[in-house]
Amino acid sequence: MKKESFSEVKLFVDGCSRGNPGQAGAGYVIKSLSGEILSEGSKFLGNRLTNNQAEYKAAILGLDECLKICKGKIYVLSDSELIIKQMTGVYRINDEKLKELFSEAKKRENLFKSVSYSHIKRIQNKRADRLANKAVDEYKNK
Repeated sequence: MKKESFSEVKLFVDGCSRGNPGQAGAGYVIKSLSGEILSEGSKFLGNRLTNNQAEYKAAILGLDECLKICKGKIYVLSDSELIIKQMTGVYRINDEKLKELFSEAKKRENLFKSVSYSHIKRIQNKRADRLANKAVDEYKNK
């Protein structure tokens, strides 16, 4: 994976929870604007997390990884309409745990020139989805 500096990158994120709440995982893929994969990763998040919590944690994990590659413009792409609409201010957040995760994600925005959020179709987010599920699978198989 390349570690050179880019002025703009796309960050694809996805979280999963088996049981909702249940065992959760996060996945991210960082791509150049031309589509080259610059970095990707996954992380087992623990038990008793909801799918929405896992989605937020995936975004936070991905933004942290973006810092190693780009401090410019980050395009965050997710198939979670709820998270995207909350991050862009379209939806209010009522759940206390989601409010905390929202604040964590918002703090990271200040580390970049700009961060934008867009909803994408699930089919466009397959790689991040596979990575999130892989994190849970690898934990279960330990």
